[in-house]
Amino acid sequence: MSSERDNPESKQREGGEAEAMSADNARADADVAKLATDLEDLRQTLLRRQADFDNYRKRIERERSEDSKRTTARLVEALIPIVDSFEHALAAHREAEYENYRKGFELIYKQLMDNLAKLGVERIDPAGQQFDPHQHQAVDRAESAEHADGTVLQVFQAGYLFGGRVLRPAMVRVAVNPAHASKFSAN
Repeated sequence: MSSERDNPESKQREGGEAEAMSADNARADADVAKLATDLEDLRQTLLRRQADFDNYRKRIERERSEDSKRTTARLVEALIPIVDSFEHALAAHREAEYENYRKGFELIYKQLMDNLAKLGVERIDPAGQQFDPHQHQAVDRAESAEHADGTVLQVFQAGYLFGGRVLRPAMVRVAVNPAHASKFSAN
């Protein structure tokens, strides 16, 4: 047996087998490295897809919420003239014979206003406040030494806000100091 090991042919065979095993091991290591790289690429792709899907879901939820708010705002805008009509009807008949009629209207009006408030509608009633061109529409001005310039003296028609957005500005009469009024009329 020792003679076989000492034989140059058997040494060559063992060397060849060792080289073959070394080459096989190198190929196997390269395959493992390639598979590890592919696995990491797939993990990264999966993470990106999950993030993309999560962003898509959030965007859709946000768009649905915005659509719902816009739809509600359109409904509220359509109801505002009805609220105005209720207010005019309640202001018109103050006589005693209409008392029961008025109570019914007041109950319906209160229900309507409560439901609008639940939706997030806010009434703009700026009497006595400073004029704000973002929420009020000045339709008249009156000279007044008793009130500061720009004070809302009278509200002709209430305004409404929904979600921080003005659905309808309040129509108001604004105080103007007599000294300022004469300067403006002279110009």
